[in-house]
Amino acid sequence: MIKVLKYADADFDQQLRETLAFEERSASAIEIVVDDILQQIRRHGDAALIALTNKYDRTQAALIEDLTVGAEVLESALSAVDSEVADALMDAAHRIESYHQRQVQNSWSYRDESGTLLGQKIVPLARVGLYVPGGKAAYPSSVLMNAIPARVAGVKEIVMVAPAPNGVVNPAVLAAAHIAGVDRVYKIGGAQAIGALAYGTQTINKVDKIVGPGNAYVALAKKKVFGTVGIDMIAGPSEILIICDGKTDPDWIVMDLFSQAEHDELAQSILITNDESFLSRVQERVAALLPEMPRKSVIKKSLEDRGALILVKDLDEACKIANSIAPEHLELSVEEPGLLLDQIDNAGAIFMGRYTSEALGDYCAGPNHVLPTSGTARFSSPLGVYDFQKRTSLIEVSESGARDLGRIAAKLARAEGLEAHARSAEKRFQS
Repeated sequence: MIKVLKYADADFDQQLRETLAFEERSASAIEIVVDDILQQIRRHGDAALIALTNKYDRTQAALIEDLTVGAEVLESALSAVDSEVADALMDAAHRIESYHQRQVQNSWSYRDESGTLLGQKIVPLARVGLYVPGGKAAYPSSVLMNAIPARVAGVKEIVMVAPAPNGVVNPAVLAAAHIAGVDRVYKIGGAQAIGALAYGTQTINKVDKIVGPGNAYVALAKKKVFGTVGIDMIAGPSEILIICDGKTDPDWIVMDLFSQAEHDELAQSILITNDESFLSRVQERVAALLPEMPRKSVIKKSLEDRGALILVKDLDEACKIANSIAPEHLELSVEEPGLLLDQIDNAGAIFMGRYTSEALGDYCAGPNHVLPTSGTARFSSPLGVYDFQKRTSLIEVSESGARDLGRIAAKLARAEGLEAHARSAEKRFQS
């Protein structure tokens, strides 16, 4: 059911490329729809937003107020969910906040030998929009992971949008919004919600940055409004890559593979091991455990189309493959994971040791679960407080510095053929 690849095979690289590739829904068809929606929002604001929400979410709103979740509803949401779920949300929020507080950057400056002040001013973004998926499933964990770093960074206003089929938002999502300190919540989703956050409407103020995952329409809308606003990233299907030395309980490994495969038929689950007998045992346990999974049809499709079990000579080869894939989630399920850590350069998050399941990172370990996918961990990082802070350079040149820097700048300006730049730099010390 799940393909086996061998690193020693001559065509391994080609097989791996084919496994990593995936086909999304027709981009051209989606683009036509998204372009039309964004244009409607820009031209007609609230009216278009209401009409599109009524169409796609089967609501009957007449005013934006009908799509607004009031403060009192947010406050009461926590008591509306199961008490154990509420406690788990608060425990997770505490851990996420504690971790992200360590990411806060502060302004700094220094004076060089001429007395010139150089530095950096750190300020939070004024307004951030948080998109929370709400169609096929509810994701309160996504609310915590996106909103808490923004609040820790000092963002002045956090606006949350979430699709509400038939006008209903999952209570756990609202409870998470209350816990995380979200300021405003609107029951809107899809490309129309992204357009409203990016361009603003008569009622909804435009934001500085949009974060949060969504379907293909949401992802494309985020891509198109980038530049008007900032965005976190364009997320692809979820991924897990496990490096195992063959000594972990195979049932643990199988369930870790399933945990990503159950997200989506396009999700990717890969195991790399240097133990051929362990690989065989994993295959057996996949077949044995799959029938009992509630989302077995999704898991089966994901594993058949995009899953892989890779046999290598040693763990050094495993690390080499991991770096080439640059996975969203990387588990080092080995005796001494620290010995492999220096060999790993490309991964969104690394889960070290046999007891560290990726699922813990999804919900409550502390680090952010918004991670780079589709190989973008080669150049991207997890969402964090730094995504909600701006850095502004500070320069205050002394009289002495104006002479020293002015001479350097004038020479370089004339080398570039920019005379006005040169004279601007010289004026200060020539006078």
